[in-house]
Amino acid sequence: MAMLQFSDPTKLKTQKIAFEDIYPTRDSGTLEQLKELSSKRRAIEESINESRFITEAIAREISGGLTSHVEQDLHKLEQYLPLLENLVYHVSLVSDNPRMVRWTSELKIRWSSALSLSSFFFLTGPKYFRIDSLQFELGMALFLYGAMIREWASEVLSVDLVQSATLFRKAAGVYHYLALEVLPPLLSSSAPERQPEATSSVSSVMSLICLAEAQAVTIRKAEEKGNTGLLAKLHFGVSQLLDEAHFILHSTTKECKDISGRFVDFVSSSKALHKLRSYKYLADSIKVSGQIGVTIGILRHALTNGQKKMPGEESWRSVFKREIDEVSALLRKYEHENDFVWHEKVPLHDELPIPEGKKIVNYIAYHPERWERALVFKI
Repeated sequence: MAMLQFSDPTKLKTQKIAFEDIYPTRDSGTLEQLKELSSKRRAIEESINESRFITEAIAREISGGLTSHVEQDLHKLEQYLPLLENLVYHVSLVSDNPRMVRWTSELKIRWSSALSLSSFFFLTGPKYFRIDSLQFELGMALFLYGAMIREWASEVLSVDLVQSATLFRKAAGVYHYLALEVLPPLLSSSAPERQPEATSSVSSVMSLICLAEAQAVTIRKAEEKGNTGLLAKLHFGVSQLLDEAHFILHSTTKECKDISGRFVDFVSSSKALHKLRSYKYLADSIKVSGQIGVTIGILRHALTNGQKKMPGEESWRSVFKREIDEVSALLRKYEHENDFVWHEKVPLHDELPIPEGKKIVNYIAYHPERWERALVFKI
């Protein structure tokens, strides 16, 4: 059973930072650590900006044998984040010092957006957003980390359902941590504008999307047992998670008005798809109990709603159309059977049962790692 694909969150870009050129250090140890931090970041810059070509063999060797491009990027982020956490910690100890504030602003931390409407209208390249805070750098690196874990989950979906669901839950945990712990302090920054990725609300939306995707993967295992009543509840649970995401997305205009329509469409189309599947399984479970009139009513309602929600994007549309065709075939079959055998009355819409939602997944909490090394600056 296909899921709608949306890899836009991974399409971030950033501009170069050389930490050792900005922060004056008191000892060679601190200087070396800043150089190492810049080196780890440069590996990420070159990969996501596609600014340096290296062969697959060299990329595999650098990453310790990893063959997947997504896994290689995750490896780079996992090497960078503990060093960055250490810098954020030490700078926060003297964050009120005017020199430290000035030096941090001189880093000119800039990231593009993959979820911003305005980013798609820059013909000369991506639009960059700047916030003079290491918390911004940490937030964007973690957003990319969550996006890459989610992308890896999609990559392994066809070969390992358990690993895929676990990765989606892990990504949900990264975004949950981002929304609660990392991004709220940025609200007080004086930046004239911020991209969606730098807002707590969008990270909350991404966490819910990842949870919905984790449950959708889990449903595939449940399908093997064929319990249509349970499947109806699980699919409706997915649509409820996406409904929460949709609600938050529409209430983010105070924080960020510049959200891409494609992102909104992905959430609403995914929600509609799982709702359609939920009603299909509900109809199946009721048919087993012999209520063919109710079954027909549910399928008619599902089909009418589903056809109204048909997405515009071709790849999503084809997934949706397969589901619509399946529901249409079931409806024709049961209507024919009712006309010739049962002659049951089809209830009105407000007399029909609705699915009960069941949520069975939770995020895997993200615990940041910090390489505890002393950093001493010339203040």
